[in-house]
Amino acid sequence: MFFTYLRRELRRRRKAALVVASGLALGIALVIVVNSVSHGMGRAQDKILQSLYGLGTDMTVTKAASATTGDAQRPRFRFDAKDGDGSASQSSDRVMVQGFSTLASSTVGEVSSQQGVSDAAGGLSLNVVKVDGQFTRGQFQQNSGGGRGGPGQGGGAPSGEVRGGGADFGINQYTVYGTDVTKSALGPLTSSKITSGRGFKATETDAKVVIADAAYAKTKKYKVGSKVTVKGVKYEVIGIATASSGDSAANLYLPLKQAQTLAGEKDKVTTIYVKATDSQQIAAVKGTIQKNVSGTTVTTSADLADTVSGSLSTASGLASSVGKWLSVAVLIAAFLVAGLLTSSAVSRRVREFGTLKALGWKSGRVTRQVVGEAVVNGLVGGVLGIALGLAGAYAVTAISPSLQAQLGSTGGGLGGGGGGFGGPGRQAAKSLDVALTAPVSVTTILLAVGLAVAGGLIAGAFGGWRASRLRPADALRRVE
Repeated sequence: MFFTYLRRELRRRRKAALVVASGLALGIALVIVVNSVSHGMGRAQDKILQSLYGLGTDMTVTKAASATTGDAQRPRFRFDAKDGDGSASQSSDRVMVQGFSTLASSTVGEVSSQQGVSDAAGGLSLNVVKVDGQFTRGQFQQNSGGGRGGPGQGGGAPSGEVRGGGADFGINQYTVYGTDVTKSALGPLTSSKITSGRGFKATETDAKVVIADAAYAKTKKYKVGSKVTVKGVKYEVIGIATASSGDSAANLYLPLKQAQTLAGEKDKVTTIYVKATDSQQIAAVKGTIQKNVSGTTVTTSADLADTVSGSLSTASGLASSVGKWLSVAVLIAAFLVAGLLTSSAVSRRVREFGTLKALGWKSGRVTRQVVGEAVVNGLVGGVLGIALGLAGAYAVTAISPSLQAQLGSTGGGLGGGGGGFGGPGRQAAKSLDVALTAPVSVTTILLAVGLAVAGGLIAGAFGGWRASRLRPADALRRVE
């Protein structure tokens, strides 16, 4: 009887039911779109952070450079002319640790042994300045502006001068990153994909092999099998890596021991990449490392996220604040309107319900009938709302508006030339563009269903309350 009466009344009052369902649908659709856009912005930010931070890495441990590091690292070159015409074609490389003071390699094991740490790997970030050309007797010194700006950072090649002579020279500056080949799941190289050749083997801890970033390889015309010379040492290109988003962490990647040898930094690292056993306990692990490993700076992805600005940050803030509050306001309005419309519909059915009570229907039965109709209206609104929400999310993804993320400097960071987390050696803010998507998760759909049921129950509560107050005499009064 319940379902028969329910079906008949819904068919008879299709327009009124559609009005109630449409109001709920708009509110639910807005919730889906706002949640999906917020989720998409979160993904966009995570993608940027991962491209700088390294997939699988939860935090990094570094030692901040001293105030004099920049001056100490300023490259100085001396070129002597040969006998005869007083000039000669010469070339010289200067390999410098980039951005941070070094840590002993033993610190990696110390960090790895801390509670909450799943794994840790060390890396060495280097900056190479190569100068070659015709020089007379004298000393070439790079100006103070050199040594900054890895790939994609806006830092051009350093300028220089020759004291006591003349020169016609060229400068090539690039970044090199020494990676622990036995820990391939950690570090900035994990945010790049090997698109040609192969990656490092765990046995190549001190091999003369190199992986080149795709953008840098294209500029230098490197391919798999090419030879790259760094400070007189020839390395074979075994792979080309393409950054998944943003800029790569370095132009060239070497086994850690080779990088240490080139820089004269035996058993030294600039950055320790840490993976926590539980991603929900990163803050606690950070505190443990800071407490037990003295003289270090621990930086998490949350720390870098605080430095993100630009249109991505602005839009994310609007979505999480204005968007969510707007969704709440619209939902409350939709629930109230649905409730008032249901209550009004009950008032127009006074004669019907009064007659049913006169025939023996109890108030509870009438109330259940009204609530059942309202819940069905809510579910219909939920279906419509999900459809509208999915359409809106699809439209955002199809358009894929471009947002800009500007990353400010941080005190700590991942070791990577152009994109290390916090960017070792990165002195200025860095901008990246990312396309916005609006992925709809199962959780969002379940939330929409829950809201539809809640909307129906709230509307049913309004109507049920009004129906419970009806008396058989009300029907007679309405007839009169």
